[in-house]
Formats: sequence, C-alpha cells, structure tokens
Amino acid sequence: MRDSFDRAGAAGAAGFLALGCISLIAGAAPALAQDATAAQNPEPRVLGGVTVTDTAITEGSYKTERAASPKYTAPLLDTPRTITVIPAQVLQDNATASLADALRFVSGITLGAGEGGNPQGDRPFIRGADAQNSLFLDGVRDIGAQSRDVFAVDQIEVVKGSDSTMNGRGSVGGAINLVSKQPTGERFANVSAATGTAEYRRVTADVNQPIGNVGLRLAAMYHDQHVAGRDAVWQDRWGVAPSVKFGLSGPTSLTLDYYHLESHELPDSGIPYLRTTANAPAGYSETTVAATPRTAFYGLVDRDFRHTLVNTGTARLEHHFANGLTLRNTTRYGVSSQGYVLTQPDDSQGNVINGNVWRRANTRYSRTTGFINQTDFYGTFTLGGIKNSFALTGEISRETANVGNYVSNAATGTALATGINAAGGRCGAASIAAFNCTSLANPNPYDRWVSYTADGSGVTAPIMLSAEKTWTRSRTNTQAVSLFDTVNFSDALLLNLGLRYDHYVTRVSPGLLPTAADESGRAWYSRIDNLWTWQAGLTWKPAPNGSIYASASTAATPPGSYLANGSDSNALNTTSQAITDALKVERTRSYEVGTKWNVFGEGLSLTLAAFQTETTNARATDANGTVTFIGNKRVKGIEVSASGNITDRWNVFGGYTYVDSTIINGGTTAVTAGGVTYYVPSPSTGQRFPNTPDHSFTANTTYRATDRLSLGANALYMSKVYGGYGAAVSGGVMTKTLARYVPGYWRFDANASFQVTPRFSLQANINNLFDKRYYDKAYSSHFASQAAGRTAILTANVKL
Repeated sequence: MRDSFDRAGAAGAAGFLALGCISLIAGAAPALAQDATAAQNPEPRVLGGVTVTDTAITEGSYKTERAASPKYTAPLLDTPRTITVIPAQVLQDNATASLADALRFVSGITLGAGEGGNPQGDRPFIRGADAQNSLFLDGVRDIGAQSRDVFAVDQIEVVKGSDSTMNGRGSVGGAINLVSKQPTGERFANVSAATGTAEYRRVTADVNQPIGNVGLRLAAMYHDQHVAGRDAVWQDRWGVAPSVKFGLSGPTSLTLDYYHLESHELPDSGIPYLRTTANAPAGYSETTVAATPRTAFYGLVDRDFRHTLVNTGTARLEHHFANGLTLRNTTRYGVSSQGYVLTQPDDSQGNVINGNVWRRANTRYSRTTGFINQTDFYGTFTLGGIKNSFALTGEISRETANVGNYVSNAATGTALATGINAAGGRCGAASIAAFNCTSLANPNPYDRWVSYTADGSGVTAPIMLSAEKTWTRSRTNTQAVSLFDTVNFSDALLLNLGLRYDHYVTRVSPGLLPTAADESGRAWYSRIDNLWTWQAGLTWKPAPNGSIYASASTAATPPGSYLANGSDSNALNTTSQAITDALKVERTRSYEVGTKWNVFGEGLSLTLAAFQTETTNARATDANGTVTFIGNKRVKGIEVSASGNITDRWNVFGGYTYVDSTIINGGTTAVTAGGVTYYVPSPSTGQRFPNTPDHSFTANTTYRATDRLSLGANALYMSKVYGGYGAAVSGGVMTKTLARYVPGYWRFDANASFQVTPRFSLQANINNLFDKRYYDKAYSSHFASQAAGRTAILTANVKL
C-alpha cells in the first residue's frame, strides 16, 4: 500500500537529486582499440554533417559505428548479422526512462508479461524467442528479474539471431547489451527535472569530473509517476551509479563502479480475456480481452505491491600494449531481489461471462546473486600478409537463485464449489464478500480487503513471506572460453568466425513442505553439460561504404539455464529424469543474408536482411506424458532498418520486421476433464509463436528547424499478437482449441525542444499522442497488459 510505504529513503534520494535531471549524453560505443595511441587520439571525420571519431560520435547523432564489446571484431558495417544500437540521443529525444520503453524503438521485439512462476520484469521477445535471460551489462550477463531504468545507460545494443557464441547459454533469438556510463576526460554536469500528466516526476543528474589522470562520474535518478488511463497504479524508484577510473590517459586503467536501484510500485496485470476453453465454442476459436472500462483496475490497494532492490559492483582493469593489443579483466558481483503480491484478473473459471473477475493473488520472492570474472584479450595482427582482428575471452561465473512466495488467503474456502457459473467458479457469495472477486465492469481497487484464513472465516492471516525451507534453490557454475576473428583477405573480402565452449554445471533443489521440521531432507538434482557453439559469416564489400553478407550462428539452451529467473522451456526437472539422459540441450541455428550501406556522406546506415531460425529438438511432452525432445519451431522473415543522420539537421531511426513463425511440432499437452488427465496433441502445433507479430514497424525522426528549435515524432505499429493456446477434451478427445490474442495497433509520439540559452533547454514530449487504447503484453492465459494512455512530459535541461 502506498500510504503505508516507508518513503524515507526515496524522499532522501529525491532531495539529493532535486538539483536536476540529466540530458542523456549521446555517444556511440568505443571502437576496438587498434593501438594505444590511436585509441586515445583518433582522427575526426565528418559523416552526414556530424563529426565522428573511430570511437564515438558527437552529441546529436543517431548513428553508431561499432558495438561496445571487443567480441565484435569489425565495425557494424562489416559485421555479418543484424545489430541495432539505440544511441543515447534517441533515448533523450523521446524522454525514455526504462529499458522497456527503449525497446519499443526496435522492430522485431515485443514484450512479454510476467505472472507468478514467470517473474515480473523485463521480458523482451526477439524474433519470437524469450530473451529474459539474455540481458547483459557491459558485455557481462545481468541476471535477476528486474525492470531496468536507463539513467546510467549510454546506449543499448540488440543483436538478432542465435547468439550463444557471443553470450553463452540461451540467446536463441538474440541478446541485449546495456552500455553503462563511464568516466571520460571531459568535464560536464548535466541535470534536468521533468514533470507531466499522471503525476509524472523524474529527476536525474550526470556529472563527470576528471582530476589529473583520474576520472569521476556520477549518474543518479529519482522517478515517481502514476500510469495514464489506469486507476490506482503507481511507480516509484531511485538509483545511483558512481564510478571512478584511474588512468584516464592510459595505457593502464582501473575502473570501479557501483549501481544501486530501488523501486516500489503497485503493479498492474491488465485486463482479462473474454473466454476460456470452458466457455469457448467447439472447434477452433479465438478470444481477445473483455470489453471493460478503460480505467478498470482489478488489483487491490490494500494487498498488492512490488519491491525491487539491485546492487552491483564492477571492477575493470585494462592495459593497451604498444603493439596494438589490449588485455582487459572484468570482475562483477551483483545481488538483485524482488518481492510482490499482484492481482491477476483470472478467468480460468469462466467468471467473465457472468460479469465477475476472480482476483487471483500471484506472489513471488526471489534473491539472485552472481559473481563473474571475464578476461578479454583483443586487437589486430598480420599473418602471411593477411590482417586479423581477434578477441579471445575466458569467463568463470557462479550464480545462485532462491525463490519463495508470500502466504495469504488465496480464496481456498468451500465457496469454490458454489461459484456463480455452472462449472463452479471462484466467485461465490463469500468470495465476493471478501473482495476476492469483483465486478468486471466496475472494480474498486480501494475495497477494504483483509487477509483471512479462508473465505467466510473471521480469522485474519496476514501476508507473510514463506519459510525458507519451502524455497526452491538453484546454483550454476560456468567456465567458458571463446575466440572471434575477422580475417581481412582484402579490403573487399572479410571472413568472420567465432567458436565458444561452455562447461555448464547446474543444480536445483525444490522446496520442502511447510510441515518439514528443517531442511535436512532437502534433495538436490544436478546436470553437467559441455556446450559447443559457433558462428561464421562472409562479407563482400563492393564499395568502402557498403557490404553484402551471409552468415550462420547457433544457440544452446541447456536444462536450467534460466536459473529460476524466467519462463524456462527446458527447466531442470525435480524428478528422476533430472539424473538420467532424458534431458537434452535444445539446439537452435540461424541463417541470415543481408546488405548494409552507409549513405549521405556515411551519416546514415541502411540495412536489409532475410533470416531463418529453427529449433529442431525443442523440449515437449509425448503422448505418455514423458518429457521428450521432439519439438520443432521455425521463424523466418525480413528486416529493414535505418539509423543516423540524413543531414546535420535531420536524424532518423527505425525499421520494419516481417516474421513468419510456425510451431511445427508442439508435442502433446495435458488436459484434465472429469478428474481424469488426458494427453492430446498440443493446440499450439501449426500456430504462430506467442508474442510474435507478423509485422512490426517503428520510425523515429527529429529535425532541427532552427539553431534553437528541434521537432520530432515517432510512429509505432504492431500487428496482432497471440498470447497462447488452450484445449478442452470430452471423452478423451480434444473438442476445443482456443487462441488468445491482442489486436494490432498504431501509436504515435511527438516531441520538441528549444535551446533557451547555451546551457538551458526545454523539452516537451507527448507519448501516445492520440490516446490509443492498446495492449502491449499478451500473457498465455487469463490476461493482457494495457499500455499507458496519453502522457505529456515537460523537461528542463541544464548544462553546468
């Protein structure tokens, strides 16, 4: 509850940050060091009216030359795969506050919803694959379910296609890397403050101060808002990210940084679907969300909450040798935790047809820790007259996750057998009286809900964290080595190669019953996998500013790779199958052909690619209810994109993606009818991937109309998105198949900025300009998340 939330820490952060909020500083990622001197003093060039160097692009540009990681051994133009980089200027122009907001600028990405077992937090889908476990910070895996802010982020890199060679386990559809703000040799202090509709308030600061050969930088943020178009929902967070770099001018440097984020919110699961398999017509049918008032919120202010705490420390030691080689070691330790009780508007019993919604309580508590040490050795050498740009990487990591839940009244009383609908739903009189069920058309989030032991009981049972003996515990140890090389046979012909080996050891222990005396009876199930993945691509450059390429890459998803921090399609069983050969590694392979061109004085990057990704041994269930690896999924499509500067006044960023996805073989699914469980063909077989639209499009542009005034707009289109599929049986025969979806939509944004003085500017943003009601997340069953309505934000930026 917001009224009872202790806001002393957040208020203190707000007071500290009240000096202002940052203008996000544009800059592209640093290039791979060719030699120490050149890296420190690059020669400037002019591309499309924007001055750039080999390592960065000056403020105002939408174009990026290189990805930040040294594993990308060639510029983006010569890298044979699709990589989209969201620069800081795009984030600033659109008043972007979170990773979820930023990813809407990238076509081919959708956002998935969390629930109970699948945790709340960032859940992007890349080309139809869940990438919740494929998020990285400065090239190092960023584990732990959370909703990331971008106050300490310089740019966001999205690589598409199977990517385990670069980033390790998973990464079936690609990976996302956040590049953090680091100390530089330039002194600046950027602060700004924003206010807007729906009680929007955001304050951030970005201060960089070199002192001799030492650089200090501090990024900080305070954010508080309600959500336009939604009753009661609010978000409140603050964060700080100090860093220090010893050895600014090299050749040896040590960078130490710390990241802290604390957030509190009243979460929103959205709107229930209209039908379930129980009340769907026979045969195949589809259902979308129920017709409800726009503001209808089914949560409970007196019950629901979500708290997140993230603390991460990183040390990076780097040395540039005189011969152009670089040795870098990164050590990171991070802890992230979150706990929540949120209301899911659940129609699993068909109550919506009768005008009611069960307020199902989804609860979760998790604490995830990660230690990783990564060493990169990279640079260039010439062998037999052929230039090689290489990167050799070694990694060791240990990750742990402990997952429990909160115990409260979940409507488990006898009222379940006397519900309103004929099948016996959850909205009986006692459940309605206890506010565990509410009206579809007129829910009241301020109902005076009290946690009792059961419906109809007068004995209170406060919400409490479950005993640790009931928690699921997961452990993972990984040792990996990878090698990447771009072989320059000539200026016009390049070969890109990559090979990775992972020794992956994972263990999981299911929680014990609450009646267990202690944890002495805890059982552990383990698995060891040795993973080989590879990538290869050939690039031909018909001109210095263009390339044509073909590539292939692989991904490996071993059992337990999500470490209880996402919806793991290949989870480590907590049965005897876990210690037999029944479990396997899911294997995925991607193919891509494309072309990239830098035009308009090389200021604008244009790309075109055709791709196909296929998983041939996806985990599924056979007709006997046994786990087998017979699943087969395929996705193919085309993608076009543009990013950069047409002129020194006109910036563009966006793309279009067409995806043809098919679940070729989904195995079987378990359906219970009349107390008997039947295994019938999966209703997903032959269907499109969940969370994968056929068409997605985004276009962002800004134009500097005068030396002081800039105008911008953003257009986003997403076609129909399916959340999941269900089935019903009668007499052991599948009689119904139900597909749940959210309709396609267009969304438009607008922005303008005015430079009042050289050090002071005003920026106005209107997101969802036409107040479109749409749904940006489709869960597999029960509900879809409603996006925010029109939100206007006014920001004052100050450069000190």
